[in-house]
Amino acid sequence: MPPYEIRVFGDPVLKQRATEIADIDGTLVRLADDMAVTMYDAPGLGLAAPQVGVQQRLFVYDLQDGQGAQAIVNPVIAESDGEWTYEEGCLSVPGLSWEILRPKTVLMTGRDLDGKEVAIEADELTARLFQHELDHLDGVLLLERLDSDTRKQALRTLRNLMLDGGLRRRDNRNGHLL
Repeated sequence: MPPYEIRVFGDPVLKQRATEIADIDGTLVRLADDMAVTMYDAPGLGLAAPQVGVQQRLFVYDLQDGQGAQAIVNPVIAESDGEWTYEEGCLSVPGLSWEILRPKTVLMTGRDLDGKEVAIEADELTARLFQHELDHLDGVLLLERLDSDTRKQALRTLRNLMLDGGLRRRDNRNGHLL
């Protein structure tokens, strides 16, 4: 059993902007470790603190490059460039995905769990992952990135899923869930 339950569409915590983290301490490191366990159990590529009900500007991710789970505290997209459309899913909107246009490259800055400043240049899927998780920290779900017609259709689908017994986390081991 993972340490946290992932909050899903309809939970008000997902619509709130997370607060800046002033102190990086053992409690925050434990939170990041527990979030990583929850992310792997889902399974996902990233998980933001608001997705587990914690209103702090922190997310964990694993680029599947052999380095394991990483965490970034108080992240900011300092630069972005280009455009890239990709089918994007979300652990908080389980079982659904949409083509979403985002910048192709980003420069993200923040702090690691040792308090050291980091700057990470990323492109394509990694850039998308960072932007997606940062959206969660700002209270933005990927539904808000859809055009008007697609968003209306997505909300209808979600409403029907909720009426049919609730929106639950679904096993999607073949997709990229962020």
